[in-house]
Amino acid sequence: MHESPTPRSETPQARTLRELRESGHTYRTVKAEIRENLLARLRARAPRFPGIVGFDDTVLPHLERALLAGHDLVLLGERGQGKTRLIRTITSLLDEWTPVIDGCEINDHPYAPACVRCVKLAAERGEDLGVAWKHRDDRYGEKLATPDTSVGDLIGDVDPIKIAEGRTLGDPETVHYGLVPRTNRGVFSVNELPDLAERIQVSLLNVLEERDIQVRGYNLRLPLDILLIASANPEDYTNRGRIITPLKDRFGAEIRTHYPLTLEDELALIRQEAALNWREQDAGSGDGAAAEPAGLSAELPEHLVEIIARFTRLVRESTAVDSRSGVSARFAIAAAETAAASAVRRAALTGEERPVTRVCDLPGVVPTLRGKVEFEVSEEGREVEVLAHLLRRSVAETFRGTLGGMDLSALLDKFSEGVQIESGELTPATELLHRIGPVNGLSKIMSAVGMGEGDESPGHAAAALEFALEGLYLMRRLSKDEVDGGAVYRT
Repeated sequence: MHESPTPRSETPQARTLRELRESGHTYRTVKAEIRENLLARLRARAPRFPGIVGFDDTVLPHLERALLAGHDLVLLGERGQGKTRLIRTITSLLDEWTPVIDGCEINDHPYAPACVRCVKLAAERGEDLGVAWKHRDDRYGEKLATPDTSVGDLIGDVDPIKIAEGRTLGDPETVHYGLVPRTNRGVFSVNELPDLAERIQVSLLNVLEERDIQVRGYNLRLPLDILLIASANPEDYTNRGRIITPLKDRFGAEIRTHYPLTLEDELALIRQEAALNWREQDAGSGDGAAAEPAGLSAELPEHLVEIIARFTRLVRESTAVDSRSGVSARFAIAAAETAAASAVRRAALTGEERPVTRVCDLPGVVPTLRGKVEFEVSEEGREVEVLAHLLRRSVAETFRGTLGGMDLSALLDKFSEGVQIESGELTPATELLHRIGPVNGLSKIMSAVGMGEGDESPGHAAAALEFALEGLYLMRRLSKDEVDGGAVYRT
């Protein structure tokens, strides 16, 4: 399940420098905060990066070593591997509340004022210096590196309004700080770093090594306390751009991410990400609990989640697909949402009371997902055919893993006298069950595909039986004729 937001504790009471000292607060740098809090979680065997699936034995050990070493780092990986999600979880390793000088644009610590304004203010007010508190959720900054990004966006520039107010051009207080200094004492992420123009990448050199910034011709040395993280696609080094060599050298660690290595991780990822928009069925539905979209109100049985997971993995492994581009985790999420939406559409058109997603809802995902996959040039014009074939394979593999060893003769007997059963995306569950008739061992079939106690509606029964029919067809024990919007199963 996706982690629900942790409730914030009460804001600390100290409101002046004097009160802060009396509270016993000690000053730590951002990297020291992260290091000590990470060590505490490691010792307690507590989750360090909530919501991250499939990286426990591969990516996370490298990331933990980099953070313990105090390194800035680059995450390399294809699209949809969770790089941004992983970066954002790092803020959970910061202290929940940290003090800042009240009104400071760059979050100076009251014990160590850095900007011109705060240095003056500290000298004037002494122990009465005003203190405000910043939550860790507000100590994260992010910039998608686009070709039009400027040095002013990242680092800062002269503010013409302040000059128009009468200040001299050499006054450091005329500087308008960019995103990086405004995230001082926090975590800053540059997504897709190679897309950043090389001359703009140069502006980050001082941030990484000397830990300060330079703005135009100002004699300004502004020490920054920041953890800088970048993400990039490995192919970007040769396709759209590259990370300049001096900048690569100043990052302390380079960490490779990957897609889920196992089917179990793929399933867990779909369930978790779906939980952003979906809710689990009421407690008591047993091991076969189905995910239900809060906005769609359709259930997605467990065997369909497995089909979608297998489908995603087959697409990634296909020689028809450009492996350098990758197949995002969003591919599987979109497939699940589209299939559930098909069930909702059926319910709206037919009056079905409780929509449950069925195998007949899966073909509709193929045209939707075609644009999410980059195919090899030799496959041009065959995209839909390739995806449809891989979808059938995923259904067959899931059938073999769930119902392959089960005696389905009671269902096959329905066809012994030439009976034909028609199904389709607009066939209500009750009508499909009427066409099939009573089936001995139905409860065993439903249990085998992950439907437990509470999953006894006509929609669940129809979903299990239709999956069995499609599997028998793919195993060549039944025939199937494609009709407009559906299929007819026969011997």
